Amino acid sequence: MSRGSLREVQDGGLALHGVIDMHVGAELRDAGRRLLAASRSSEVWIDCAAITQSSSVGLSLLLCLLRDARATGKTLQVRNLPEDMRQVAEVYGLLELLPLAD
Repeated sequence: MSRGSLREVQDGGLALHGVIDMHVGAELRDAGRRLLAASRSSEVWIDCAAITQSSSVGLSLLLCLLRDARATGKTLQVRNLPEDMRQVAEVYGLLELLPLAD
């Protein structure tokens, strides 16, 4: 399994990859904060399709990035949230907080 990563992709987007857990959560939060601040787009999206495994840290990361985007005057949309993360979000009552594209 690959270590979690976050990178900028085309058209104002970000992409999460690999395993998102407590070992990479803080690092990805810092990277996300920097990428959001540097983005020239006022509407940023994050693609989660390449997440191979995630603990609740993945959901916490998405909520933090949502807050970080708002702090910089940007909107954030979450795309391709894996089904297991969607189920956990539903159990915790977080679905209505996440700006899901699908």
